[in-house]
Amino acid sequence: MPKRSRMPRDFNQRAKMTVELSTHQREPDPEPRQKDPNAVSLGRKGGLVGGKARAEKLTPQERSESARKAAEARWHTNGSPS
Repeated sequence: MPKRSRMPRDFNQRAKMTVELSTHQREPDPEPRQKDPNAVSLGRKGGLVGGKARAEKLTPQERSESARKAAEARWHTNGSPS
């Protein structure tokens, strides 16, 4: 998703902010913090393993109950069954 500009859409507000930034009356917005690539890869690795590990631990009856609830949720619209 593209990042949105911090500049206001209103012409007058944008002009005021431009003047403030150019005359150093206002500091520019700080740069966003960067994510640690090691933490990102570790989190992704755990996420990829999690679903399979959970499925292996469930009994067939628990799996069936989970699937039934999921199907009910999919076919349920606006709070009333169809």
